Amino acid sequence: MAKQIEDHNILALYKDQAKRNAALSLLIEKYQQRLYWHIRKIVIDHDDSDDVLQNTFIKAWKGLENFKEESQLYTWLYRIATNEALNQLRQKQRLNTSSIHPIEYQLSMSLQSDQYFKGDEIQLKLQQAILTLPEKQRLVFNMRYYDETPYEEMSEILETSVGALKASYHIAAKKIEEYLTNT
Repeated sequence: MAKQIEDHNILALYKDQAKRNAALSLLIEKYQQRLYWHIRKIVIDHDDSDDVLQNTFIKAWKGLENFKEESQLYTWLYRIATNEALNQLRQKQRLNTSSIHPIEYQLSMSLQSDQYFKGDEIQLKLQQAILTLPEKQRLVFNMRYYDETPYEEMSEILETSVGALKASYHIAAKKIEEYLTNT
């Protein structure tokens, strides 16, 4: 039911003090799966994804009162989820100062041993290729390739121009193609 409910109805429920818990339930039910997979593509690890998702909803819930409705609710949530996921990666990198391997290598190793990853060898190679990309290109590629996010929406989420996003996607696709051809 929540997937069909309009965002403005969720926001209206939120504004009614007596119905705030219902608004939270609907918000989570509507966006939990989409946000989880968006986060999962960034942090790779299932448990980390769950943690980031929980942090995303906590941060969104605390900030919902200040949401100005100038953007769509889901783009606002995606921006929070993206920032939380990137913060998680940075924190993981800082905590793992003893490793000589960059975070992308660690994520690749995590992907290979992930019991939840159901992909075949080709999908694993593609994921490893994506992990070789710089952070921004990786985000843009995942959002465009997997989620088919329009550039205009990506522009709102990532706060970058459409032209820069198109260029990032094109460069990312070339790098992935090169990686897959040479390995």
